Amino acid sequence: LSGPLGDHGMAVLAQRENLSFDAPIQSDTAALHPLVAAMVAAVPDLHCLRDPTRGGLASALNEIAQQAGVGMRLREAAIPVREPVRALCELLGLDPLYVANEGKLIAIGPADSARLLLETMRAQPLGRDAAIIGEVVADDHAFVELETAFGGRRLVDWLSGEQLPRIC
Repeated sequence: LSGPLGDHGMAVLAQRENLSFDAPIQSDTAALHPLVAAMVAAVPDLHCLRDPTRGGLASALNEIAQQAGVGMRLREAAIPVREPVRALCELLGLDPLYVANEGKLIAIGPADSARLLLETMRAQPLGRDAAIIGEVVADDHAFVELETAFGGRRLVDWLSGEQLPRIC
């Protein structure tokens, strides 16, 4: 994942609802071409690049898992979310895994290239907060599973309905 989740969706929601914080939430809208170009140059055999916009990270990963026929295991502690975004999500009862992002991307590549890809992403301004958030596993049933911060496991399902009204 190229950086923290939820910045765009929560920035728009905060503006719409006139919510203010000591640390304002800024949209993450950005042109990702320079980041993608560096990633492809470093790891030309990337399997998938995807934006986690509508439905957030959770919906994007479920779509990839279903289309590829694989499972995905995520580590909650590894998924970056800025504290103001986390706080607003908690206040409003929203899950940052489902919040829209406009300037982030999901990258899936060969496991043996993960460190190189992460270093390449972090060397770019739009990837400086990139993180390895999990792994893809061979499985006949497409799924996305989250290892929680408390050590439990839960399935991360598709977004049901709309968590937030359409933004763009």
